[in-house]
Amino acid sequence: MEFLVVSTVVGWLLLTADLAMGDVGTATSYNPPYVPTKCNGYNTGQFPPDNQFVAAGVEVWDNGAACGRKYRLRCLNGASRRVCKDGNIVVQVVDGCRGSPCPSTFQLSNDAFGAISHTPNAKINVEYVL
Repeated sequence: MEFLVVSTVVGWLLLTADLAMGDVGTATSYNPPYVPTKCNGYNTGQFPPDNQFVAAGVEVWDNGAACGRKYRLRCLNGASRRVCKDGNIVVQVVDGCRGSPCPSTFQLSNDAFGAISHTPNAKINVEYVL
């Protein structure tokens, strides 16, 4: 029993420390159509089943090497007081930023954005870790 409690506490501390050591950036949402993407064109199999995906901004795009990477994101704050939902999500990079100049570090699918923010079409600050 003692081992279980210690391992649970250690696991929780590692998860908390992991997010606390993440980078900080911004996130916006982007609307369909989501294809073609810069990663896999018109292949709809590239999208995760939960639709938690992003287009990566210049900070993480890495000349396309970011395709397929997964990031844990957590909303930190935004322009309104209660923009953030509790918790974090895991998203997969399927595209490069749409628009020039790129409006954010991550452009989240509408489903992903709705999972961490109460306010659609906002610009929020996020913490992210690979």
